[in-house]
Amino acid sequence: MRNRNPRPRSHREIMIELHGSLDRRYRPEDVADLVLQALEGRLTRRERVVLERAAKHSSRGAAWFSSMSADYARPVGGARQVAAATRLFGRSAEVDPDDPESLLEFAADVGRSIRWAPERSDFLADRFNRQARDAAGMDLSKRQYNRRFRMLRRVAAKAGTLAVEQDKRHLLMVGVTGFAAEVPVKRFAADVDAACFVAYYTARRKLRRELSLAGRDNPFDEIASLLLDRCTSRSDWWMIAQVRTSPDVLEHLSEQERGLLLGRWSSVLRHSAAMLRERWQPDADRETMIVRRGHDSTTWNNLAVAYNAARAGWLSCLTALNALDLLDAACPGKVMRLMAADLAAWHRASGGDVDPNTKVWATLPPPWAVLDGTASCTRAEVESACRRAGLDPASSGWTAAAPPRATAVFRPTPELVHGVTIGDPVWAALLRRAGVFSGGPVKQELAADAWHGLRSGVVLSDLPVNDHPA
Repeated sequence: MRNRNPRPRSHREIMIELHGSLDRRYRPEDVADLVLQALEGRLTRRERVVLERAAKHSSRGAAWFSSMSADYARPVGGARQVAAATRLFGRSAEVDPDDPESLLEFAADVGRSIRWAPERSDFLADRFNRQARDAAGMDLSKRQYNRRFRMLRRVAAKAGTLAVEQDKRHLLMVGVTGFAAEVPVKRFAADVDAACFVAYYTARRKLRRELSLAGRDNPFDEIASLLLDRCTSRSDWWMIAQVRTSPDVLEHLSEQERGLLLGRWSSVLRHSAAMLRERWQPDADRETMIVRRGHDSTTWNNLAVAYNAARAGWLSCLTALNALDLLDAACPGKVMRLMAADLAAWHRASGGDVDPNTKVWATLPPPWAVLDGTASCTRAEVESACRRAGLDPASSGWTAAAPPRATAVFRPTPELVHGVTIGDPVWAALLRRAGVFSGGPVKQELAADAWHGLRSGVVLSDLPVNDHPA
């Protein structure tokens, strides 16, 4: 799809789109282009040159759009179930199909005609027999009554599933953006300099992982540094602290604000830990964290990102409040992500070993057990486990906020298919449709085209294997 020159937009429209990017997955270069527009007439020559270096790779300036989604998957609401229930019962009610509570209220409302309620929805124990239906004045056959009962159960089940999926997406967004997505648009637009930093920095944090033996780039790159330097003592540092809890940001907050932020991170820490506990598979190997068949690695890894981000923010706030002594009594550890078996084998074949952090994780009690009080884990125990694994407890982020890394140099966002860098977005789209690098079978009708693309050199990544995709 070729890009077209957009019409000139107002400053308000630009700020609204920048705010919308917080809850989506815009590439940093696309956000840099919006930042250039938002700060038009306010940039120094050097600032403009640095931003233009990134913005020239944006979708607006490129010949083709990226094949990668600009959003995170959103849970599907209950509109289909509401429509079916409305047809079956022959009546409608006010309902927001994307709100789990509203769905339950809708089910309870239309369910009054058959004496159904969310707390009385067991198909075996709570249905009325013929005599009970006659006594309640229901002129329904058993078949019609059962259809309505099942329909309401589906609506209620959808409400429960939707609530869980929305919760998972919310935690994922906290893991990759902090609390940026919760900043009201009015507050966001009130401080343009702070807003531009928040939008760009969160876009950098949302970059997809590349299949590589090297670590991830520091999300705080030269452009993020430039934008943060534009903020002054009059800037909205509370908003900035929602996405970056480094000492140079927290020093601008009051003691009360630091305490409030500590509480927010603590709440996410406990909530994400509880969800991880529910999803921990007893057959998982804590010493390697290699994913096995049947494991939902996507959900686990997303929750691990949220937990570790919350833990890092929590430690940063404890440090700013001079309260790290609290770790002497209880120091919940990090959570490790699940790793694909081929990537783990690649590490070993390249002379690597299990990540030292994984060795510490395997030694300590699960963090959720520490947080709910069923297991003990003190700072001294974490420090001992780190030393045995060859890690410094503080600088590795186990007993203190990890020290800042060197500011990264901006580089264009690579076109990725399941972490593999592809040289062309059109080929990337084809390989993704074909199922290449997904871990599953390649679609036979696209296998020949996919193999032709691989042979033509569109893959730019180093790969652990180079098998025929078919």
